[in-house]
Amino acid sequence: MNLNDLNQLIEAKRQEITEWMEKKRSEVPIPIYGSVDVRDAGWKIAVVDANHFPAGFNNVAPEDEQHLSALLKNHINRRDEKCRWVHLYPESHTRNAAYVENLKTLQRLIEQAGFRCTVGSPELADHGSLAGISGPLNLDIVSLQMVNDEESIVVNGKQPDLILLNNDLTEGIVPGLGTSRVSPPPVMGWHSRKKSHHYEALSDYVSEIAELIGIEPWCLITDWFVSKDKCLDRESCRIELAAEVDDFIQQIKHKYHNLEIDREPVVFIKNDSGTYGLGILSVRSGEELLSLSNRKMRKLMYSKGGVEVENFLIQEGIPTRLETAGGGPVEPVVYLVDGQAASWFYRINEKKSDIDNLNSPSASFESYTDVGHLYGENAHGWHALVAELSMLAMGKEFSNYRQ
Repeated sequence: MNLNDLNQLIEAKRQEITEWMEKKRSEVPIPIYGSVDVRDAGWKIAVVDANHFPAGFNNVAPEDEQHLSALLKNHINRRDEKCRWVHLYPESHTRNAAYVENLKTLQRLIEQAGFRCTVGSPELADHGSLAGISGPLNLDIVSLQMVNDEESIVVNGKQPDLILLNNDLTEGIVPGLGTSRVSPPPVMGWHSRKKSHHYEALSDYVSEIAELIGIEPWCLITDWFVSKDKCLDRESCRIELAAEVDDFIQQIKHKYHNLEIDREPVVFIKNDSGTYGLGILSVRSGEELLSLSNRKMRKLMYSKGGVEVENFLIQEGIPTRLETAGGGPVEPVVYLVDGQAASWFYRINEKKSDIDNLNSPSASFESYTDVGHLYGENAHGWHALVAELSMLAMGKEFSNYRQ
């Protein structure tokens, strides 16, 4: 079965899907923005990573900016019709020109939506500007002051109406957010959020939409489990993890056999709280895991900010059927605002295979306008569907954290 040959299933149920989405969005707090990495194997199309603090707005197509701005405006005004000033709170990447360009794009989108937009953080107080790809990004003076007996973020001495976080908070909640309206909510940072929480929340939505469409849920979500409390610097922990990996691979092999899928299963081992493509390895057996060099094992245990890793998301690897004219593997990246798939681009990495993690320094990006036509409108519909399911799951995650 190839889902891309079954686009009529989505189209036949389009009205029902739209009504179902509207109902589900009314039940959870939909994120202001997010991005997802999608893998399309044909027989399975699924989100393999979901980001609550997307850092690649510089890769969206210029023709999508008006739509992105309109969605930002609707989201912000729906929650606070008096909002006039949005402050963008960034990561502290002073030398990452692509990330700075992401901030410049976000600032432009917010201003096009009709809001004043300032940028900066106390950590960047010594920098008047940052170098982006297209030129400098001017930073505003951001400091901490006591407001109503609580430390608060102020910009040029005043409090903004809304702080838009573009900082994933891996190392913890930054000071000064308590008295301000902040979006996305700080609790969704990687200091507390787990990748596995997303797939737990996503599972029920996938089951419901698959039943509505008339396909098996397995076709729209990656299989996974969490291996907890694995101190991988100790041999006993490595042996336990290897045994779990072997059991999981056998389950995938059984499924592939039943569906006549001619692939050798691969699993990805990820930091359950990880980000930026750090702490990720792929293996084809527990034995391969045990034979890893100390350098690769340390890579698996490393995360942004040096935060220690002990819980791992073990995830079914999904090959990508999408490729460039030269045979390089391609995966869609969908950017969403207010829960809606609003812009596409494609991650291309010709130094990798169709089953590898493509998120590495050798990756490049192409817009949907430039290469999307190669993959067809059929694929576009499925990619949008799984991406928007992920935004529902993010909303559900936040609801669960608030309880």
